Amino acid sequence: MRLDKFICKSTELTRTEANQVINAGEVAVNDELITNEAVQVHENNAITLNGQRLKARSYRYILMHKPFGTICSNVDEVYPSVFNYIDIDRASELHITGRLDADTTGLILLTDDGRWSFNIISPNKQCEKVYRVALRDVIAGDVALKFKHGMQLQGENNLTLPAKLNIIGDKEVFLTITEGRHHQVKRMFAAVGNRVVSLHREKIGEISLDVEVGHWRYLTANEIDLF
Repeated sequence: MRLDKFICKSTELTRTEANQVINAGEVAVNDELITNEAVQVHENNAITLNGQRLKARSYRYILMHKPFGTICSNVDEVYPSVFNYIDIDRASELHITGRLDADTTGLILLTDDGRWSFNIISPNKQCEKVYRVALRDVIAGDVALKFKHGMQLQGENNLTLPAKLNIIGDKEVFLTITEGRHHQVKRMFAAVGNRVVSLHREKIGEISLDVEVGHWRYLTANEIDLF
């Protein structure tokens, strides 16, 4: 991570204050004074502030049930932020791994560990996300095969990665995808002439949603190690 971010994560300094002590030559990395706040460092480096070795706070990993009409942002905008539901210290240091639209509900993961979240959102990692989808029209019989082979979305050149469709009703399905393009689920069904009425994420990898709407919990060590 960046040196200034490490300073913030291991002290009570703000980002501005961290930059000031770095620029003033008060920070050393492996006994070398560093005055560039953008230098990349690792937790295993010996990082000191005025001779005092620093240790970053432990990473946090949170599962939350996102309510309808909230946004995956750290601040309120047109809709309220999901962070209003999370009353913990330094919540602003967290980021959301795999954002959902304001009108989409269900499982979101929050963390301050960027490398961990990369393993979830990168298409190359093939992390499955399962959505329960309610549709305007009866699902056509050939849609599952089309999704399996990849879809051409409007305005994009590359086909979507193979997706799995499980029909649970005339107008309700489970859809499993391994990528997260902008409005992807809605656009996939639009491409086959249907429309998403409601969208709910139930699972990310092997982690399933198990808390009530608006509630959250910390992930277990075993859950964290899944990614």
